[in-house]
Amino acid sequence: MLAVAGWAGGIVSQTVAAAPHAFEKKTEVVMLGTGTPYADPDRSGPATAIVVHGTPYLIDCGPGVVRRVAQADRNGVAGLTPQRIGVVFITHLHSDHTLGYPDVMLTPAVIGRPGALEVYGPAGLNDMTAAIRQAWKKDIDIRLHGLEHGNPKAYVVHPHEIKAGVVYRDENVTVTAFPVKHGTWDESWGYRFDTPEKSIVISGDTAPTDAIAKNCHGCDVLIHEVYSEAGLLRNPESEREYYRRFHTSTMELAKIAEAAKPKLLVLDHVLFWKSTPEDVLNEIKAAGYTGKVVLANDLDVF
Repeated sequence: MLAVAGWAGGIVSQTVAAAPHAFEKKTEVVMLGTGTPYADPDRSGPATAIVVHGTPYLIDCGPGVVRRVAQADRNGVAGLTPQRIGVVFITHLHSDHTLGYPDVMLTPAVIGRPGALEVYGPAGLNDMTAAIRQAWKKDIDIRLHGLEHGNPKAYVVHPHEIKAGVVYRDENVTVTAFPVKHGTWDESWGYRFDTPEKSIVISGDTAPTDAIAKNCHGCDVLIHEVYSEAGLLRNPESEREYYRRFHTSTMELAKIAEAAKPKLLVLDHVLFWKSTPEDVLNEIKAAGYTGKVVLANDLDVF
């Protein structure tokens, strides 16, 4: 159970109450959803969990996220259950990254989250959270005051609109937010997670930016979005400018990763456009990247 210890200077420090059993002292990165706005039944919407000593931290809330969490639990990821989702980080407010936000707010509350949900993200998060609560107002009222006798604490959501720098810290992790360039969005964030075992950088959706290399600089895991350069050329020329302004090509990512030097580069949120996973990996390598690289699938664990 998570208990808020304080709020000052944009950082929330939290303490984790004793778990019913001890968890192994390790950090796992769980790819809950690796999809895009295209409705691929094999890839849920964008969502990643970082599980540190049995405590999950969720990044983005794409469609299907809570059921993917339940599947990861069934697959044996210790500590990653819907009821234990207590801290969430949102990279930006595009629909494919937030359509699962109501699910994260409400489903764990229905099935036994013990306390409040803490959510960190860009400007607009407060309005989105309030609108979701208003949209499900009758549902929440019935669940709290009807025969279900729900736990009021589980329906409390604290949104925090962040600034660059350290935005969260507890005994497991320090989370640093940094701005990235996602087309015409006013705010889009990448995050760096530092745990006792690993340093992990998540790009969020972004065009090429020096911020990735600066924040990774040899990190253990870099999770970065990408599109196939060959695939882009299959799109009408009128659409290509959009993708070049909003996203990062395989050729561009190869240069970024060479500068960032992660121990492992994980390709996420891949726009294939009829390229295969093998094609995308080959494009990265052909562009000069010599480090270890994998293309993520849903429920992969690193």
